[in-house]
Amino acid sequence: MADARLDALTSWHADWAGLRVAVLGLSVTGFSVADTLTELGAEVLVLSESATEEYERLVPVIGAALEIGPLDAVPEALTAFGPDVVIASPGFPPSHPVIRWTQQEGVALWGDVELAWRVRDKVLREDGTPADWVLITGTNGKTTTTQLTAALLVDGGLRAAPCGNIGVPVLDAVRDPGGFDVLVVELSSHQLWYLGQSAPAAELYPHSTVCLNLADDHLVWHGSAQAYRDAKAIVYRNTRVACVYNKADAATRVMVEEADVVEGARAIGFDLGVPGPSDLGIVDGIVVDRAFLDDRARSALELTTVAELERAGLSAPHVVQNILAASALARSLGVEPEAIARALAAFRMDSHRIQVIATHRGITWVDDSKATNPHAAASSLRAYPGAVWVVGGDLKGVDIAELVADVGPTARAAVVIGVERAEVVAAFARHAPAVPVFEVVTGDTGEVMNRVVEIATGIVDGEGTVLLAPAAASFDQFSSYADRGHRFAEAVQSWIDRGSADDAGGSPEAH
Repeated sequence: MADARLDALTSWHADWAGLRVAVLGLSVTGFSVADTLTELGAEVLVLSESATEEYERLVPVIGAALEIGPLDAVPEALTAFGPDVVIASPGFPPSHPVIRWTQQEGVALWGDVELAWRVRDKVLREDGTPADWVLITGTNGKTTTTQLTAALLVDGGLRAAPCGNIGVPVLDAVRDPGGFDVLVVELSSHQLWYLGQSAPAAELYPHSTVCLNLADDHLVWHGSAQAYRDAKAIVYRNTRVACVYNKADAATRVMVEEADVVEGARAIGFDLGVPGPSDLGIVDGIVVDRAFLDDRARSALELTTVAELERAGLSAPHVVQNILAASALARSLGVEPEAIARALAAFRMDSHRIQVIATHRGITWVDDSKATNPHAAASSLRAYPGAVWVVGGDLKGVDIAELVADVGPTARAAVVIGVERAEVVAAFARHAPAVPVFEVVTGDTGEVMNRVVEIATGIVDGEGTVLLAPAAASFDQFSSYADRGHRFAEAVQSWIDRGSADDAGGSPEAH
């Protein structure tokens, strides 16, 4: 397939007929890719190690071929197919044998987001143009900020859809017959890495962008901290209007400084302090905008107050940072301050994101199972100093010692779960030796959280907070961070139903 033909495939209405595309992976993303391409007339082969019964039935129905089997080596079905393009689900790392084969053979390598950008003109706005895209990434806070931004835009009168890594494939939003004014696209570092492979003809030109923060994560997938950072920085490339960055995180500022953006794009900073011109921040408990007004050198616009955010359950410091970022993105699209205040008053956090699930007999139970890396867990511990910290899981190659040294001493005690407990216990022994540490050693996944609750109630014995902020992925013991959070909530409810905070099976022994 000549590069010239691929370069011409930048519209839904281009000639996609006969394009040979191999789709790697058959999750919701992989299916959206296959479904889109068959509708466009491409010849599609889907390769996946497994498939749900529903997808296995639907793939032939939409007109694609399906090969299910191991992908730890390049399948013969792929080489025989001779693809013009390989489109990989974001779970496939750069080191994967099929990805390496694709690059070595000189076959075009796309992600689902690139395909969505190429066909973004399927449904147009009233002015005849495709929806604007707002891109959101960061080590933590992506999903909350994506939801917040979409809510602010909708209250401001725009048709907006949160999509991408949040769970709704971008292709599904692009193909929605109702159409949108703005797509608010959450991007993982994996999706951004694939965007980094894009040909110049298919590079994104987003309206506004943000990298919320940067801390080590997904190092096994990317191969190094620098590679992870470089992937995140792609978010700012070709931004047309506003590059939003975190003034409290120097890495995001440097990304903006180094980004190749459209002339006229502005850098908009945010943090919890008093804002300068072109920033958003807080003055005397008032959340203000000093970026999107004419007299920003001497004036500011009130968006909401910290007291109002507290009433809405949105006053944790890292949540306020997300609100500032979302507000900057919404203001870049013309949403008025009154609409932002109104939307924030009605907004509620998703489950498993610093969620108080119960307060009973003096104990407050907080589920932040979404804190899947040290940076997120640190934010939780700062919001709940003195908590019994439930920590551990699949560390994803990240050294947890720095986190323990930073916030571990503020914990009342630590209850360590997961298969990599030894690393966590050793970090406490070295960096927070005064903090009592208890291990959950059961091999029964169903019993992990019951044992956590038993141990925690024995520690608190009267009044305090128990915080699930694992600083690790969940897949060593649970099917997802949501499953981990659900099981924690079920164990807490079971303890409440038993009606006794003393039902802890005796006092545990600490390390």
